[in-house]
Amino acid sequence: MNASETSTGTTGTTGTTRIVVVDDDPMVRAGLGLILGGGADLEIVAEAGDGLAAIDVVLREQPDVVLMDIRMPRLDGIEATRRLVARGTSRIIVLTTFDTDDMILEALRAGAAGFLLKDTPPARLVAAVRAAAAGEPTLSPRVAEHLIAAVTQGSAPDRRRTAAALVGTLTDREREVALAVARGSSNAEIASELFMSVPTVKTHVSRILTKLDAANRVQAAIVVHDAGLTG
Repeated sequence: MNASETSTGTTGTTGTTRIVVVDDDPMVRAGLGLILGGGADLEIVAEAGDGLAAIDVVLREQPDVVLMDIRMPRLDGIEATRRLVARGTSRIIVLTTFDTDDMILEALRAGAAGFLLKDTPPARLVAAVRAAAAGEPTLSPRVAEHLIAAVTQGSAPDRRRTAAALVGTLTDREREVALAVARGSSNAEIASELFMSVPTVKTHVSRILTKLDAANRVQAAIVVHDAGLTG
């Protein structure tokens, strides 16, 4: 283990969400530890101070959720996210002080399951971690709509055609669920809206992610918007 990574545990208790915190500022890592440590169901199992160390520690610890800073030495958080998603890690929340549209969209396209600013209220941060662990969106519907609208405005013709082809593989029911996902609805909200059980919604969402070649719900929503289905 090098100087830029630390381990605070290896195995969480049953029902505990295991978290890895990645940030080059020790004070930020300590602050996140205090915030998340207040949840009995949350446990920070390891920390890393740069992107390369993050990849090593995440692959070793296999956490439920990763909180990832963007600007770090050796390897930035966006590239670290891209590499981890390629290795099967999909529940990464980008947590940063930078909120430019380009940076947010780049992080989401890299496979991040959500994007939060470091000044996010503690209760919202804890809720986002729990949501990510449950496979739910970690962006509020309003924020998701704003960001994805920005993507749509800049959609290249090739990307629109690719998105339309992917969406074309969905069944009618899957398309209804995909549209609800694109609006930022939770599984429970989709179940109520479409008169389905939550387990059935989860099954549809899993199939949608596979068909749309999406690592998470945010990427699936981007594909739906790129295809022009949300108007």
